[in-house]
Amino acid sequence: MLTSPLIPVPHGFTTREGGVSEGAYASLNLSAFTGDAPERVAENQRRVLERFGHPPVALLNQQHGTVVHAVEEAGVWEGDGLLTHQPGLLLRVGVADCYPVLLYDPVHNAIGALHAGWRGSVGGILPKALERLRERYGSQPEDLRVAVGPGISGPNFQVGPEVIEWVEQAGLGARLPSGAPIYWPDPHTAGKYRLDLEAVLRQQALGAGVQPQNYWALGACTYADGRFFSHRRDQGRTGRMWALIQLPPLG
Repeated sequence: MLTSPLIPVPHGFTTREGGVSEGAYASLNLSAFTGDAPERVAENQRRVLERFGHPPVALLNQQHGTVVHAVEEAGVWEGDGLLTHQPGLLLRVGVADCYPVLLYDPVHNAIGALHAGWRGSVGGILPKALERLRERYGSQPEDLRVAVGPGISGPNFQVGPEVIEWVEQAGLGARLPSGAPIYWPDPHTAGKYRLDLEAVLRQQALGAGVQPQNYWALGACTYADGRFFSHRRDQGRTGRMWALIQLPPLG
């Protein structure tokens, strides 16, 4: 399990390694909705949850949108983001090319977990989550730590012109202030583009007031790196990974 140096509370981004699934789902597939054998998925999930002490879990029926819930107990919510300040409650999201984003506020002791695909990223799930943290828990952006896990990189994420229209309508520029591109014409396919979702998230985080030293991205591409499941690379027949975060239980 991979972790961020910015976040001192229990958390992690799983890889596809360390489980019992076989074939296209080898080996740590964590989703029961992929065609994998249910008993293998259950064992994979048990192994991951064991590392967190088998806590109560808050999870999502993910919608590829921008709905974020503040929760204080275990359960399942419709949307793509979870926030809490409840000690011991584990937040989890599932990914296989979309970006997982973990949030931590050390001042107000609040955390968050987001599932950010292109619709969620361009639609602003991250700034919406930061604003919800402020409203619910008093979190200030300059105090927040933002950790972005593995996702499909810009050079490997081809999109159509309609997606770029969404990007432009959202007020996102073609480049970061550093000059790094957010999107660019596909060098191999006329009329298509490449889109860097991590650059979108970075621009939004810094634009919302997150300090540059408090933003961290793993920088690993799920499409190019065999350690990860990739929905696009594997043409839909693949497993899912989790991103998880938890405030330490009391006592």
